[in-house]
This record gives sequence, C-alpha cells and structure tokens, in this order.
Amino acid sequence: MEAGMKKTLLIGVAILAIVLGGVAFWVVSSLDSLVQAAIEKYGSEITQVTVSVGGVKLSPTDGKGAITGLRVGNPKGFRTPHAMSVGAIELAVDPASLAGDVVLVRRIAIASPRISYEAGSGDRSNFDVIQRNVDQSLGKHRKEKASPGKKMIVDHLSIRDIKVNYSPILLEGKGFEISLPDIELRDIGKNKGGVTSGELAKTVTDALMTRMTRAITDTLRGTADITKSVTDKVKGLFK
Repeated sequence: MEAGMKKTLLIGVAILAIVLGGVAFWVVSSLDSLVQAAIEKYGSEITQVTVSVGGVKLSPTDGKGAITGLRVGNPKGFRTPHAMSVGAIELAVDPASLAGDVVLVRRIAIASPRISYEAGSGDRSNFDVIQRNVDQSLGKHRKEKASPGKKMIVDHLSIRDIKVNYSPILLEGKGFEISLPDIELRDIGKNKGGVTSGELAKTVTDALMTRMTRAITDTLRGTADITKSVTDKVKGLFK
C-alpha cells in the first residue's frame, strides 16, 4: 500500500506541474480561456484520461487569479469517479514582474486536494495505469529539447485540507480516508534566481512525501493494532 500511495502522490504532483505550466502560459498569454484549454488539452494527452477545469479567472492587471474545479478522471474499469480533484488554486503574482524572465509569485494556495487510490485487478491500481500512460506520453518527447521558459520565485505556497482515499478491490469502489497535515512552503527559488514549474513540483513532492510516509505508517500501525485486538477477541470466544 505504501509504495502505491507514493506513486499516487508523484502522479498527483505531476498533474500539479501541468497546472503550474498553465500558469506560466498565462504569464505569457494573459488569456483565461487559453490557459484552461492548455491545462485540459495537455493534461488529458499526457495522462490519457480526462482532465477538466471548472473555471479560470486570471487578471494580469492586479496579478490575482484562481483555477477552480480541477478534475483528473480514472482509466476505464475503475469504480471511483475520479483519480484526483482540487477545489481551488488561488494565485497572486507581482504584475510588475510579468514582463521579466523571473516572475515573482506572492502566493499559491491549493485548497482541498482529493486523491483517490483504487486497487484494480492484477495488482494494478488506477494510478499504475495512469503512470504507464504518462511514461508512454513523455517517452515520445524525451529527445526533444525543452525550451527554458520563464522561472518563478514563490514567496508562499500552501496546500490545505489534503485527503487521500484508499479503495481496495474488495470494497468495490468504497474505501477509507487518510488526512495529511497542511503544507506551508516559503521563499521557493529565492536563493537560486527562480525555479521552473517542474522544479516547483519537485519541491512540493518532497514535502508531500514526508507527510504521506508518516500518515501511512501511522494508519498501518493503527490498522494492525485493531486487527490484532479483534483477532484476540475472536480467539477468546473459542477458548
């Protein structure tokens, strides 16, 4: 379970990188509809599942914006409605930095991410399938030289109300929930002249992995204790 959950988080943050790439695209285009289309188009192409965005509101005038209703669908054959959803991503950018090579992001606030890990047949989860899809998609472009693009310095990034739902195959789409502590990161890229969206996603991954490992360990320990207690009580009935 722990290895599967870690893979789930890595893919979840890969999706976040796509969203942040969309934000970088906004910095250049300043058009909400193009940003939404870019996230949905490239997210769906890379994951080979439906990636949708409820709405995008971004204003280059005051540097504030929001992306709402992000959803990542599940591959065929899985029962849970989606693999991941995010309630809202709020942004605050320094408008004066938009024309430069390094954009100063005052705040990124990610609210209520929901990650659904569903075990399937043949020991394959929904995220195993999505991981395979991502590997195939990225493999086609690995030889292409990536453009440097803009970099970002992020004063404050927060992720709050994080929940992971684990659904074993025997529960047929139902499962139990693991809550993670909130994440607060500051001054990302400040000491190195900025970071790319991929580097920002890596920073978030490290923070998530630390919290996920602790949460999984605590959950498994608690589950083992409950199982032992129930087993002991059942054995006691037959003494």
